Amino acid sequence: MLSRHARRGVSVVAVQAALLVSSSGGFAQSAESALPAVTVDAPATVKPKPRKPVAQAAGVRRSSAKPVTAQPAPVAATNDQGAGSPGAALDQPAAAARYQLPQRSFSVTAKQIDETINLKDPEDAVKYMPSLFVRKRNDGDNQAVLATRSWGLNSSARTLIYYDDLLISALIGNNNSGASPKWNLISPEAIGRVDFLNGPFAAAYPGNSIGGVLLITSKMPDKPFAVAKETVSVMPWNQYGTKDTYVTSQTSAAAGNRDGKLSWLVSANYLDSYQQPLTYTTFGSIPAGATGAFAARNKVGQEADVVGTGILAHSQQTSGNLRLAYDLSPLVQATYSLGIWNNHQVSDPQTYLRSTVTGAPTFAGISTFANGKYIWDETHLSNAVALKSDSKGMFDFDLSASSYNYLEDTQLNPFTVTSGVGFSQNGKITRMDGTNWQNADAKGIWRPFGYDGPHEISFGLHGDRYRLENPTYASTVWYQTSSTGTGQLYASGEGETRAGALWLQDAWKIQPNLKLTLGGRLESWKAFDGFNVVTATTAAGAIASTFATNQPGLASANFSPKASLSYDPNKDWNVTANFGEAYRYPTVLELYQNVTVGSTITVANPFLKPEQDFTGELNIERHWSDGRVRLTLFRERTNNAIISQTNAINATQTATTFSNVDAVRMQGAELSADKDNVFIQGLQLFGSLTYVDSRILADASWAGKDPLTGVPTTAAGKRVPNVPDWRAKFGVTYRPNESWAYTVAARYSGKQYSTLDNTDSVSHVYGAFDNFFVVDMKIHYNATKNFAFDFGIDNLFNAQYFLFHPFPGRTFVLAGKYTF
Repeated sequence: MLSRHARRGVSVVAVQAALLVSSSGGFAQSAESALPAVTVDAPATVKPKPRKPVAQAAGVRRSSAKPVTAQPAPVAATNDQGAGSPGAALDQPAAAARYQLPQRSFSVTAKQIDETINLKDPEDAVKYMPSLFVRKRNDGDNQAVLATRSWGLNSSARTLIYYDDLLISALIGNNNSGASPKWNLISPEAIGRVDFLNGPFAAAYPGNSIGGVLLITSKMPDKPFAVAKETVSVMPWNQYGTKDTYVTSQTSAAAGNRDGKLSWLVSANYLDSYQQPLTYTTFGSIPAGATGAFAARNKVGQEADVVGTGILAHSQQTSGNLRLAYDLSPLVQATYSLGIWNNHQVSDPQTYLRSTVTGAPTFAGISTFANGKYIWDETHLSNAVALKSDSKGMFDFDLSASSYNYLEDTQLNPFTVTSGVGFSQNGKITRMDGTNWQNADAKGIWRPFGYDGPHEISFGLHGDRYRLENPTYASTVWYQTSSTGTGQLYASGEGETRAGALWLQDAWKIQPNLKLTLGGRLESWKAFDGFNVVTATTAAGAIASTFATNQPGLASANFSPKASLSYDPNKDWNVTANFGEAYRYPTVLELYQNVTVGSTITVANPFLKPEQDFTGELNIERHWSDGRVRLTLFRERTNNAIISQTNAINATQTATTFSNVDAVRMQGAELSADKDNVFIQGLQLFGSLTYVDSRILADASWAGKDPLTGVPTTAAGKRVPNVPDWRAKFGVTYRPNESWAYTVAARYSGKQYSTLDNTDSVSHVYGAFDNFFVVDMKIHYNATKNFAFDFGIDNLFNAQYFLFHPFPGRTFVLAGKYTF
């Protein structure tokens, strides 16, 4: 058989940057290219506590420029910064304060999440953050990608998402399927705080921070605690020929304590989710001898009648996490985290077709129904270890390493359909177990003039390795064998990437209210061991021919400068200008994975070049003790942007390919505001408005044609795929006392395209990317010191829209929580 297994004054930094520039290489390849304690006696009005001042959030430590030597303090085992206070969301994130990161931040605390968000999955926490959107198609979605200000729903490798010391971004790919973030590892009740940092402006992060960095911090305790929560969501559904009610139940628990030098946190989550159709099966015409199809067109206007569902799934997921922290000394702490996630998912498609002869349901010989029939089993394991000091003296360090392993990842499908509603006995086994990645970082902070002195120099080394193992085997009995079946390969994608980096940053406090931050990152990257197998088969699944390719290796070395200037004209205002260059390297999936998921065929490109991104922004912020308003003007240009282009092959199948687009540009503005006690005590308003003018500047390799007329089209001048022009969010929360919180919030997103030539202009059909307006509401009630209850509705007015997939309709959410 054909298979192959894995083988294996003047800023201090200004001078350093000049040296690095002179030694950096250009692109070189070997081939082208906690609920509060509340006792309810009477509904007396309680004056809400004011928020903490936002001096830290302004990005400049407010104190004299004189050198200060801070008194050593014990390393805190608690990570729940601001977890119990809504106003603490205005504080600067701990990581940003420690390394004086230049990015502006948006934050949400555990208390805010409890009171305002219908949280069913960890990613729900970012729902109302400015410009952010999570492509969550259903509860428990394991392919929920984070879209940011300037990058869309298929850009999983253009953001970095961390859960404490663990990178949960799956940088094996850049898509909205197998490379989606591993949110499911996290128990919602373990979240203490979520922070988002905009842009690639910190030298400490690789070029995958083009879209931003999301930091999820756990609730490491300093006293005993335990909490359990049960959440049930109910969604009635009626679209095309599917009418049903889908129910999800979720049980989440967390417990922890601190005993002397040791603190621990254990959390677990179980989710049982019945899901609305994630895909539909379409056909170019109503099949002969059948009736029941729904007349429809696809996103480019071709006839694509809906003949049934595709994926109609039931998912059962279990996850568990253990986090240990031990104080080796009053100033040094070691931590270890272990996470495991298991998913068992089955899908059984529904046909709308009926035989004109017998009246019985039938697939009418449409083979793509088989793509929606599967058994999928996944077990993933993560480990992370860290050693950190927090002396606030002349030197501090941070050593960390993490790994993520696919212990099991097997999907079983029949190869095709038979008469009636039957499936063939033979099938396919698609495996990704063996896929894994590792990250390691060594960071330091040098304060030559003491803590909060005029210079604070941070630096570090980074290394990572990503390995893809993705064979698809033929099997004689599709539902019984989960190993290698017959051993014959239908397809295979293997490969590896490795990267190393050296970075340096100097935060120079020129004046108490003026700070210049300069930095640079020198990176070396390579891709190797690429191997692909593709086959041609008969309609019954017999292999007719096989083609195997050892792919060429790639390599690149690049330097990325960073700069930031932050100025506080007075205690209420801050102005910050940021600039960052970044390189985003191709992922192993973009380079080497050829795969069919449902009706979409993905074709890799082993000759991709790294993306080169230039981003600049200007932030103007006015802050109060209980709120702030921020205006951000931004402009971003990306050369050699790696964009996945999805085109229709016919009425039933689409093909996705990866290519370098010569140049794209995004520019626009983001306005956000958040204020407590507006007009009356306890009334909070929050919202944001984002406009993005995205354009493809050049794409010399484009050779597409209009799918209806066959006339050649152009990509230059068109909008960048998956980037909506407008996004808006607005919400109001009223807290009349400490027991109740009422929230109503709305979200809007404008039209977006998925093709480079923007020919997908038909809206509100399966496969399209629609504009949408969704309203949510939540009522939160602290019944006693220990009990809390929630009732909410997501998508209150039952808006129906597609982002390729049909997205959830009106969903009722009921939750009960007990804190021990």
